[in-house]
Formats: sequence, C-alpha cells, structure tokens
Amino acid sequence: AAEIGHFAPGVLNIRDFSVPDPGVYLAVNNYAYTPGRLNDRHGDDVDSVTIGPATLDLDVDFDMYALAPTLIWVSDWKILGAKYAAYVSPSFANLSLGASLATATGSGRDVDTSGFDVADLFVQPIWLGWSFDHFDFALGYGFYAPVGAYKTENVTLPVIGTIEVEDANNTGLGFWTNQIQGSATWLPFVNKATAVTAVLTYEIHENKQHFDITPGRNLSLNWGISQYLPLVKDQSLLLEVGPLGYSTWQVSDDRGSDVADPDVRDHAHAAGGQIGLTYVPWSLVLNFHATHEFSSQARFQGTGYTVSLAKKFF
Repeated sequence: AAEIGHFAPGVLNIRDFSVPDPGVYLAVNNYAYTPGRLNDRHGDDVDSVTIGPATLDLDVDFDMYALAPTLIWVSDWKILGAKYAAYVSPSFANLSLGASLATATGSGRDVDTSGFDVADLFVQPIWLGWSFDHFDFALGYGFYAPVGAYKTENVTLPVIGTIEVEDANNTGLGFWTNQIQGSATWLPFVNKATAVTAVLTYEIHENKQHFDITPGRNLSLNWGISQYLPLVKDQSLLLEVGPLGYSTWQVSDDRGSDVADPDVRDHAHAAGGQIGLTYVPWSLVLNFHATHEFSSQARFQGTGYTVSLAKKFF
C-alpha cells in the first residue's frame, strides 16, 4: 500500500467549504471511520502481506475516532473583492488512518485502538470567499503540522529479522503537508436554500520522520447538494438534507529509498447523505452525515460518519 495524505474528504459537511458571513465561529467535528477491508493495488481484498520471503496475516478490524474543534474568524476585510477568513483546527484521535495502514502492511500486526492522543494540527491562514447572487467561490491555503503522537518501534518478523516500523498507536502521520483548496457553489435561487457544491483539494507532502519517504501528492474532489426545508412558518428552524460524496487520488509516486512499491498509487471513492438542523436565531447548526466507500485501491475501504455542531458567537 502507498502512503496516504492528511486531508480526510469524508469529514466536512456540504456547505462547510464556503466562507460564511463575518464573525467568530466554533465548530466541533466528531468523525468515526470503520474499514471493512484492505484493498491491494488492483482493488482486491487482501488478508495477508508478503515482506521478502515471509507471508504475514493481518487484521483490519478496528474503529477510528477523531475529534476536531475548529475556531473560525471571518473578518470585515476585503482582498481582491473577497472576504478574508482564517481558522485553526487541532485534532485528537485514537489512531491515525495512515499509521494503521502502515502497521497493517508493514508488519502484519493487529491495530490497537485503546489510546487517545493529540493528532496533527491544521492551520488555514488564508481563506478567501467571493459571494454573488447565484454563486459562491472560495480559495484557501493551509498546512498540517506534525504535532500528533508519532514514534517508531522495532519488530521481529519471521525469516527477515528485526525491522523499524511505525507504532500501531500513532495519531500523527509524521510529516508536514501544504494544502491548497478551491470550492465553487451554485445557488440557483435567490434565497440560497439550494446549494450545489464542488471542491478540489491538493496536498503537497514533506519527508516522513524516521524514514526516507516523501509521500506522493494527493488530489481530492468533494461534491454535494444541500437543500434547506423550513420546519416552522417563520423559518427559524430549518431542516437540511442532501447527498454528498468524494473521490481522492494519489497523483504522484511516493519517493525515497524506504518506499517498498514506488509505482503504487492509492485512490478511493465514496457516496452518502447528510441531514441536519439549523436554528437561525442562535446561528446554531447540527449536522450528521455518512459516506460509504464503494471502491478503493492500495488503502482501506470502509464507512465514515460525522456528527458536527457549529455556532456563530459574534
């Protein structure tokens, strides 16, 4: 399997990629991911890995959980006609999906999900949003800092002997990532009750700690259709429903002397649905969505769930 990136395309809601009105917001995302299988480079399910002359059994029966509080500031400033915003999102997890992949394919061990620790930090210092009657556009630059728990350990494998691998309980990926993200939202009606979104996210990764590996770059596409439906006559309480999904591809090879298969590139495709409530007087939004991966190569294939709560404070 190949290295995977930091950006998790199944976490955010349909309208989260557009810059909101000026103010200070707090959002809390709770994300859970359950893999059903590990696929090889051809998309076939695998239950063992071969390292040199040894074949090792592996187990992908685990659940990943991550908590990501996000503080968002949207200013009154205008840059090139766009609203300027920025946000910071620390995260906490019981394990890293990337570390789990490296553990499963690197040593054939089970993944232990007993711990809960700091994961990598995401900061987006530049987030620009352009709003028109029927379209919203956004462009942002951010970076992931490898502050999450990350270490390696030596394991002894049959025939091969002792090798250095990632710790099974890592919550960080052990490398920096630069991220560029652009979104377009079509709002066919003046009241903006309907939104059709498409988002592209491009990741550029740095060298991985303790290994001569620079993960290949990743490109992700998020899409969704959001519809607000008033639940009361004064439209103070809105129901939000709609389909959403994503595709993510590794678009360049992993590089470095520690890369086992430099020509292996991962990808995954998922679809699902979202439902939520917005209480307009309090600027309070509660959302739930689920996405099921129906195809993947050189990575896990599973189902993700997000419960999020967001509020504008001033």
